[in-house]
Amino acid sequence: MADKVIEFSATGRRKTAVARVHLVPGTGKWQVNQRTPEQYFCTEAVINYIQQPMKATDTLVRFDLKAELTGGGVTGQAGALRHAISRALCVADASNRKVLKESGCLTRDPRMKERKKYGQPGARRRFQFSKR
Repeated sequence: MADKVIEFSATGRRKTAVARVHLVPGTGKWQVNQRTPEQYFCTEAVINYIQQPMKATDTLVRFDLKAELTGGGVTGQAGALRHAISRALCVADASNRKVLKESGCLTRDPRMKERKKYGQPGARRRFQFSKR
């Protein structure tokens, strides 16, 4: 009988992006939509932002990470991935929660795009007013 693999899963969201993360004890290999984070996100600043929860809890080389990202853009997906990693680390070890909460990684960013209203061209923009 095969050994049962311990896997910690979590979901994170930001704007319209959704990230599903699976953490497995390992050597620190990352896979984001079947690519490395460097190939997927391209910029060092975004990669550092994503790695923040794992650096805060010193688990960067303790877990292998596999993530599926859908929806949104680069910034939204990065925020969703950071949120999902934080949640998965809390599932893996409850003592990580305090550190992640203080660093703001567990807070779901509620900001969304405002919807367009009828009778106007955009969310806030109005048609030009004519007095006469």
